[in-house]
Amino acid sequence: MKKIIAIGCLLIFIALGNVYAQKKVAVVTFYINKQIDVKDFGGAAYLAVTKLGDDPAFNLSPLLKEFHAQFFDTYANDFPFQLLTEKEVVNNAAYKAFTPNGVATSGILNVDNFLTPAEGYKVLLPELTSGNENEMLKIFSGVDGIMKVYIDFKLVKIGLGGMGVVKVQARTNIILYNKNGDKVFSTTEDAKSKGVSPMVGGLPVMTTDKIMPMCESALNELMINLQKDMAKMIKKADAKL
Repeated sequence: MKKIIAIGCLLIFIALGNVYAQKKVAVVTFYINKQIDVKDFGGAAYLAVTKLGDDPAFNLSPLLKEFHAQFFDTYANDFPFQLLTEKEVVNNAAYKAFTPNGVATSGILNVDNFLTPAEGYKVLLPELTSGNENEMLKIFSGVDGIMKVYIDFKLVKIGLGGMGVVKVQARTNIILYNKNGDKVFSTTEDAKSKGVSPMVGGLPVMTTDKIMPMCESALNELMINLQKDMAKMIKKADAKL
């Protein structure tokens, strides 16, 4: 009996040791970009995508909310490290007071025009973010790493029976830095929409009723892919933290 109790205590001790030894990561940015990438279609397409972005009906916030829930409720369960709770991140006083570098706050480059963060999060851009990651590591000094997550979209041309049509490609970008500020993991996973939009005069038709369902379809396909691939992808990063 004593032996059984001793073995049980040992197993509990090992289990608790594994919990306390688990590495911790803070997700410090989580947002969606509604400015669809149309660089493959020339200058005229930029005018169309700007008009699309100005349409109040072109609202990608519900898609962000869906992906956000999937990320924390499902994908995070497969991570070999523990994520800080979102309350620990977004309610941190220093985080709330932080103004990210490289983020325009006025004029046509105002990120509020096209970047929508999940509630409470700061927008940390993938480029022009000199010092942001190091500042995040100072704010969350007790973690082993920080993670950036964002979603964007691109129009891609598809040949269909000799006619030019486009699909929306959804892309998720997940970047992980260790506590020294070194990038240890970066992945871009993408998936295309099931639906298409026609091209007229070499330009894609970019109206809300055409593009919005395609964004939703592409993101749904992306989430299905990530469900299968996330655990395998992220596991490689743990050893580098």
